[in-house]
Amino acid sequence: PVFVGMNGSAIVNFSCVIYNISFMNCTWQAGKDAPGDTQYFLYWQNSRDDKEMECELYIKDENGRNTGCRFQNVTIKTEKAYFLVNGTSKDSLIQFYDEHIQLYKIEKLMSPSNITVTFDEIENNYVIQWQRPQISHSNIDKCFKYEIHIRYK
Repeated sequence: PVFVGMNGSAIVNFSCVIYNISFMNCTWQAGKDAPGDTQYFLYWQNSRDDKEMECELYIKDENGRNTGCRFQNVTIKTEKAYFLVNGTSKDSLIQFYDEHIQLYKIEKLMSPSNITVTFDEIENNYVIQWQRPQISHSNIDKCFKYEIHIRYK
């Protein structure tokens, strides 16, 4: 592919995480050769049917440069989401960065809820119960695997 713009001006270390079911944070760093006045802008499209949207709430560094974005009300869909970060500078053209990401792969799951521990005196053992974490894109219990660590004092 042909990239228009100065080499080394595109962002690096782009990453996103979804948390608390519908919140998403994306972060990046300025390209090492980007001019000092470079400003970056993030656009994304959740699926082919959705319209492309610009970030509504940028995360800025101490120089006022956009280095991330906060999203609310994110819905995880089966298609890959498309992310594009382009930049502007009065000194030169800035290369863009783009990536397709399957959102379920970047979701940080909440912990299980309603955890209870009871002792069964007849069976002489403990019973531990919980509800699976809430996620936005699936209600399938078999998707989850749990691990319990028991420490004796």
